[in-house]
Amino acid sequence: MILKSLSLINYKNFESINFDFDDKINCFVGNNGVGKTNILDAIYHLSFGKSYFNPITSQNIKHGTDFFVIDGLYTKEDRDEKVIVSVKRGQKKVIKRNGKAYETFREHIGFLPLVIISPADRDLITEGSDMRRKFIDGVISQSDQNYLTTLLQYTKLVSQRNALLKYFVANNTFDPTTLDVYNQQLYESGSIIHKKRKEFLEVFIPIFIDRYQAISSGKEHVSIEYQSKLTKTDLLTLLEENLAKDRTLQYTSVGTHKDDLSFEIDSHPIKKFGSQGQQKSFLIALKLAQFDFIKNHSKVNPILLLDDIFDKLDEKRVEHIIKLVDDQNFGQLFISDTHADRTEEVVKKISQSYKIFKLEEKTNS
Repeated sequence: MILKSLSLINYKNFESINFDFDDKINCFVGNNGVGKTNILDAIYHLSFGKSYFNPITSQNIKHGTDFFVIDGLYTKEDRDEKVIVSVKRGQKKVIKRNGKAYETFREHIGFLPLVIISPADRDLITEGSDMRRKFIDGVISQSDQNYLTTLLQYTKLVSQRNALLKYFVANNTFDPTTLDVYNQQLYESGSIIHKKRKEFLEVFIPIFIDRYQAISSGKEHVSIEYQSKLTKTDLLTLLEENLAKDRTLQYTSVGTHKDDLSFEIDSHPIKKFGSQGQQKSFLIALKLAQFDFIKNHSKVNPILLLDDIFDKLDEKRVEHIIKLVDDQNFGQLFISDTHADRTEEVVKKISQSYKIFKLEEKTNS
């Protein structure tokens, strides 16, 4: 799958800009603030129907304008595919494929497989469990539409059960029969989610470990552990055991929406004991493993976005990453960097064709 061209109108800091891309490697270079990351984000937007960096749609419209349009032309399986994402202030976002609008955005997820590696990924290590759940759910959803449907259904059920718990307290009442209906539905969808996550991680973790060993030259041992109360007890039992607690808290305190991943290096939490370089290597290995997993399932090379990837990595680790991506197993790459000379020096070592786009302050006007 190849992104042939991209056009942006009023997206973030761009009034109007167009690109024709190389089939292999495309580099955006320039000072901070010229829009390098925004271009990568626009490409991400075409795959997922939302920004990677700012999920509030209206905030992605250029200041002083009322709409944005992202227009991408792809070649996939020898067919041209035109995807357009457009938004007008106060109206719903529209995603069109070859002129036809999707009824629901989830129909589009997985059609244009993509992986992004960005400094923002550090939140996977430093922030709460929600970030790590979103990561595994995002990887599975790109290759399993049924999982995404089940996940959305489960999230809706949790919200409805929480509203019911609040209603009981506000009205000084309790209806166990109605609550049992929600418990049963949560049990059914939650059990599917837990099973899918467990199966996914059994495949994913060995791929991740191999990727990390390649980046770090095997110097450190890393691990990922799935933390879920459903491993020991079924969700229906958990909900019943925590009923009194849930009624007091007025929300659902147990379930797959509380699962987490433990990231460790040499048997210690990487958040506390990993250096910046080790943490970045860990995150890059996570995303490269994501790439491998999606490729294996979709039989398509995902587009790979590398946002400011060379920052805070020593020269040896950068060389390892370049060797990894200088491989026919990878498809089209998009790279952003503040140092044009460094970027060109790196991509010249790769035996693939490339284009370098130098962005300047005037690009956004």
